[in-house]
Amino acid sequence: MNRPESIKSLRSMPARTWDMIIIGGGATGLGIAMDAASRGYKTLLLEQADFAKGTSSRATKLVHGGVRYLAQGDVALVREALYERGLLLHNAPHLAHNQQFIIPHYSWWQGPFYTIGLKIYDLLSGKLSLGKSKHIGKNEVTHRLPNIQAEGLKGGIVYHDGQFDDARLAVNIAQTAAENGAVLLNYCKVDGLLKEHGKVSGVTATDLESGESFRLAARTVINATGVFVDEILQLDNPGARPMVRPSQGVHLVLDASFLQSSSAIMIPKTSDGRVLFAVPWHNKVLLGTTDTPLESHSMEPVALEQEIDFILATAAQYLTRTPTRADVLSVFAGLRPLAAPQKDTNSTKEISRSHKIIVAPSGLITITGGKWTTFRKMAEDTVDEAIRQGNITPAKCNTKGLRIHGYQKQPMAQVPLDVYGSDAAQVQALAAMRPAFAKTLHPRLPYIKAQVIWAVRQEMARTVEDTLARRTRALFLDAQAAIDMAPEVAELMAAELGRDEAWQQQQVKAFTAVAQNYLLKNVRTREQLPVGA
Repeated sequence: MNRPESIKSLRSMPARTWDMIIIGGGATGLGIAMDAASRGYKTLLLEQADFAKGTSSRATKLVHGGVRYLAQGDVALVREALYERGLLLHNAPHLAHNQQFIIPHYSWWQGPFYTIGLKIYDLLSGKLSLGKSKHIGKNEVTHRLPNIQAEGLKGGIVYHDGQFDDARLAVNIAQTAAENGAVLLNYCKVDGLLKEHGKVSGVTATDLESGESFRLAARTVINATGVFVDEILQLDNPGARPMVRPSQGVHLVLDASFLQSSSAIMIPKTSDGRVLFAVPWHNKVLLGTTDTPLESHSMEPVALEQEIDFILATAAQYLTRTPTRADVLSVFAGLRPLAAPQKDTNSTKEISRSHKIIVAPSGLITITGGKWTTFRKMAEDTVDEAIRQGNITPAKCNTKGLRIHGYQKQPMAQVPLDVYGSDAAQVQALAAMRPAFAKTLHPRLPYIKAQVIWAVRQEMARTVEDTLARRTRALFLDAQAAIDMAPEVAELMAAELGRDEAWQQQQVKAFTAVAQNYLLKNVRTREQLPVGA
């Protein structure tokens, strides 16, 4: 995870043929890089922005089978996701853990209905179950969820799923891939495909920091760019049919006092049929998500006023302390890369969450759809497909038991260093080297200066946003606090990267512009929502 060294490796071996070049540094691309490198393939991953910059840092932070998909009858997807959930909790216990959920019910029929459904959920998880679901009475629900609306409450169903830190996991997967020999580069944009006799034989790419261009040969090229897969498909075939239909999910972050519980709340069916969660996360509460089909996508999606109102109004129905706009510490939007339907539809329920792998006549392999929970299986299927295409020597997948970088069976309880797992001791040692490094960056958040230094030295953070949004989660937890921290973070990073005062000012300005979209008062209204939203 050393960017200058990665650039040097491209310069020093221009004629090298990579077994696999992966375009896209989100959950899918990083998972493929880890899988391919662990099989012994010469692997290169290129990301136009930062790792997990898009969808992969904006999830609901759940590693789950998907109770919603079980209700829709997609048993195969649920079984696969539950299996992968179990593997991830074993392979990355410092980042993924067992989370208890409670479904409160306000009518008698919902009790047996959801209890039976979740018993099936338990059975599908098999030996990797996280705990048995059960029905509990009203008094027990209010004891476990002191802020739940008690009027009309009949009882609740307890079940277990996984929770994780998405962006931190992405960084650790990148480190795992690098430790297995992969070369990874952020801020390196693929702007063209090389072809020989009509077959893709590599890519052209530009280092966005220096402007340097590269021609890189590969036996296999993988398009794993999430909501941006169609842009790469257009490079291969300008007339290619769109493969992705984005759906926007919005989340609001509140103070922990709104939940006052280590249990999460799951509302299985809201007024418009969506699922809503209230989940404890990094000593805050995460509310979400929406499911709004969109016609377009961007690197920085913005929450719609209608989505925010929907979440606040729904939460008010179930919490005794009603959250208001003034209580929202951060709001963030993410785009799910749903596989596009064969027929026109504005209902995301008709769009599969399963992943799909498409091989173009040129040999370009594209993977679409899927979800964070199944990233490992998506990677395995993609590399297996590359082997079937005959361009690389067969090798077996070995990621089922591969420990993710930072693996620590019993993570330390201290926040925020618990997410570093086995690296936590080194971060602490860094803080001990200089007293200033042990100081917190903001009184409302637990992050210390040593984490900024670590992000630059060990985790390829290149911008203030990289550090405040994804190496730490400051922007997602308290947007205003993150803005306040930006100048000091820029100064610390500049000293590490050898940047000047002008760079610091530019970084603070750029980060503040991005962070404005995370402040509720600055959320813009889109004049018209797509039909069916």
